[in-house]
Amino acid sequence: MIVCSCNSISDRDIHAAIDWMRASDPETIITPGKIYHALGKKPDCGGCMSLFLSTMRENDNLVVPAELRGLKKHRMKRG
Repeated sequence: MIVCSCNSISDRDIHAAIDWMRASDPETIITPGKIYHALGKKPDCGGCMSLFLSTMRENDNLVVPAELRGLKKHRMKRG
């Protein structure tokens, strides 16, 4: 399914980029911008962003590295 029609990015493209990024660096934070960059594209109108994000969330490799989980709670307790 095409997720971003401006750049012809499919759900398979998004999943492949996430899988590749996670395999190459298990601790990386994966963002839509990094996915566009990995695919050699640039965001255009942004109309696809909600579908783009929901497609990202479907991928099992889209996890926050363990070292970064709970940082907001930790910061709030200190402050």
